[in-house]
Amino acid sequence: KLAPKSQLKASARRSYYSYRNRSPSSPCNREPPLVFVKSVSNVLSVAIKSGDTVFIHGAAATPRGLIPAMVEHGKKVGLKNVTVCHIHTEGAAEYNAPDCQGIFRSMSFFVGANCREAINSGRADFVPIFLNEIPLVFHKGVLPVDVALVHVTPPDIHGYCSMGTSVDCARAALTHAKYIIGQVNEHMPRTYGDGNIHVSHFDALVQHNAKLPEHKPSQLTDVEVKIGKNIAENLVDNGATLQMGIGSIPDAVLNVLKGHKDLGIHSEMFSDGVVDLVEAGCITNNKKVIERGRIVGSFCIGTQRLFDFMNCNAGLVMLDVGYVNNPQIICENPKVTAINSCIEVDDLWPKWCPTPLVPRIYSGFGGPTVDFLRGAAI
Repeated sequence: KLAPKSQLKASARRSYYSYRNRSPSSPCNREPPLVFVKSVSNVLSVAIKSGDTVFIHGAAATPRGLIPAMVEHGKKVGLKNVTVCHIHTEGAAEYNAPDCQGIFRSMSFFVGANCREAINSGRADFVPIFLNEIPLVFHKGVLPVDVALVHVTPPDIHGYCSMGTSVDCARAALTHAKYIIGQVNEHMPRTYGDGNIHVSHFDALVQHNAKLPEHKPSQLTDVEVKIGKNIAENLVDNGATLQMGIGSIPDAVLNVLKGHKDLGIHSEMFSDGVVDLVEAGCITNNKKVIERGRIVGSFCIGTQRLFDFMNCNAGLVMLDVGYVNNPQIICENPKVTAINSCIEVDDLWPKWCPTPLVPRIYSGFGGPTVDFLRGAAI
């Protein structure tokens, strides 16, 4: 059932006292009811105001059907000082364009390629924070969220949508958001874990069927292949629990682990290399303590092959990053091995750096790396 724009105006923003049950996975009785819309611009004109904070779902779940429309709407109506909060979005990140200065300002917890220039030029902000602590920013009210833009599956027969490829901090953000807009996409894989949202929690749903943003595996250099082989043969034991960060080195390690047995995955993110090892019988998760027998992740980037693997896969759970990246949870698993990339290594002291030692930010400090370094060391 589609609603006219006039009905959207009745969709007053929620406050803490609007209704008692704020758990996204539980149905709620609320007024006004959910509104289905055809026009993205109609719902954005009601939802987003000057001075608002807008949270955007990220990684492979970036709602590309909503972001360009949001930017176009902001320019058209003359919005001012809208904060766009996210971990990392895929695509053009139109809100970072120079002509959006004064309209939108990005505030990200990770520095990706689509916001690096804006951050280093002073048009956008980076918040250094451990990944496991980001949900607390929302739960403690440090950053109140006015509008959340999330990317979900169509509701099932019980009315549940799934956040699919990315739970990370999105569950925390939408739990406290005053207005929730969902981009419904039949191509989003349905996953188990913390990413279930009952349809009654949305203020508006917009149908936008499109393939998810993909990251093709990069071609590894000879040096990267050698590094991956050295790590796999000397530092990864049978029965180890693996965390893999972003970059060619984690990919290189995964490529040469097919001789290992009973590996487990407990990682904030994963990509296509995990699928190969599951199919080869190397990843069983049988030695893990946390979620034994199942892959644990919080978000992912990869190709359609990965998304197909994730869809309705009971051997995989996508959980809140405050849990996945908690060092006290990480250390419960056996032989935790954290594999991450770095940009610089000090040749005099045993120190490495994930971002260059120059007055420019590359990926930023904090994130998942330190969470898993601590968890592996405990």
